[in-house]
Amino acid sequence: MSAAPPSPARDCPLCPRLVAFRAAARAQQPAWHNAPVPSWGPLEAPLLIVGLAPGLRGANRTGRPFTGDYAGRLLYATLLETGLAEGAYAESPEDGLRLTGCRIANAVRCVPPANLPLPAEIRACNGFLAAEIAAMPRLRAVLALGGVAHGAVLRALGLRPSAFRFAHGAEHAPRPGLMLVDSYHVSRYNTQTGRLTPPMFRAALARAVAFTGC
Repeated sequence: MSAAPPSPARDCPLCPRLVAFRAAARAQQPAWHNAPVPSWGPLEAPLLIVGLAPGLRGANRTGRPFTGDYAGRLLYATLLETGLAEGAYAESPEDGLRLTGCRIANAVRCVPPANLPLPAEIRACNGFLAAEIAAMPRLRAVLALGGVAHGAVLRALGLRPSAFRFAHGAEHAPRPGLMLVDSYHVSRYNTQTGRLTPPMFRAALARAVAFTGC
């Protein structure tokens, strides 16, 4: 069993803007998670899915990545369909859903205003993503959901994002034995405008799974 990587503390002070936003959210919704959202899934998984940041009424509320907001519907339905998860997704950490073939993390662990972290906030949180990647001994592929996640993964690997252009469906080899596959984010905006369709997402996920050899 791999050792769990370090995660930001509940009252992580690294990003003043996010600290203030978190404090305001706690005052308005004291029953919500309102803290850095931990990654989820087995560290022994060969696939890591990296998102942007917790959604205000999704993971920031429930404490589980992509749980409780629109983005989780396509993501978890596809993971269940492809055998990377078991159970049923009911938008709650108590729904019994279990990840079996992948782990999920975010580039930024705290909810940002307007769902958009600043570059300094992405950099401040990057060490946690680097530790996440280093703690996965069987990691063979990363699926980056959106350009921010794409860049964060490359920085976590010690690489310059500009050397690997983001595009939906793009495939990169940032280091021997590891593939990075890009997908548009599974956000409400992308899915409702047709920028990302379920078949497009299934195809990107399938490519990532193919690189794991599973």
